[in-house]
Amino acid sequence: MTDTQTSREPSAARRTAAHRLPEALLLVLTFATGIVDAVSFLSPERVFAGNMTGNVVIIGVVLSGAQSASLAAPGLALVCFALGAAVAGRALREAPPGWSSPCTAMVTGVGAILVAVAGALLIAGGSPGHLWGLAVAGALSLALGAQAATARQLAVKDVPTVVVTSTMTGLAADSWLGAHRPQPALRRAAAILLLAAGAGLGAGLVHWQPGWAVAAAAAPTLAVAVVGQVVTTRMSGR
Repeated sequence: MTDTQTSREPSAARRTAAHRLPEALLLVLTFATGIVDAVSFLSPERVFAGNMTGNVVIIGVVLSGAQSASLAAPGLALVCFALGAAVAGRALREAPPGWSSPCTAMVTGVGAILVAVAGALLIAGGSPGHLWGLAVAGALSLALGAQAATARQLAVKDVPTVVVTSTMTGLAADSWLGAHRPQPALRRAAAILLLAAGAGLGAGLVHWQPGWAVAAAAAPTLAVAVVGQVVTTRMSGR
């Protein structure tokens, strides 16, 4: 083996790792999203922190008069999600491709919001009032809006972290029952299963204490920020 070949092998390995890293980290965030959405959906406000399609449907149903409910919670979730996405978009507008320090900062911010919400819920205990519930829904939506924008910056196909509709569409459309095209089936299936697994865990923890459920989402989110930064720094040789 020549020196040139030897030098090329680590470079190829680094390129592969750089490609795989965002995919793995976003899948972990997808799991955390499942927990958060379970918490927000099972709250008295009955909204989604990450799935804005669901909130739009809720608003439409309420406006039609088919269901008597307040527009405050789904409306606030939409506004806060958009605000979080806008802030992240601004922060990441000059970020390089792949995982970068701005991505670490944004995911750390998401984790910090989740920690704050978890702490507030644990301190409050019992069943907080309506305004408290709205504040929690808004904070969680703000966090997941920023997370979704960060995932968009990383551009891992079929892993937006907050929804799996397009992921499931691709999995089915490209399957042997559909177009029978080559596809990242494992990644797509993993995203769907991890979101469901997170929701299941979140639902179980909510019945115990919602604060611990949010804390269970904060832990992997902060771990993603740390791992992303450490691995990226090592791969860049800094």
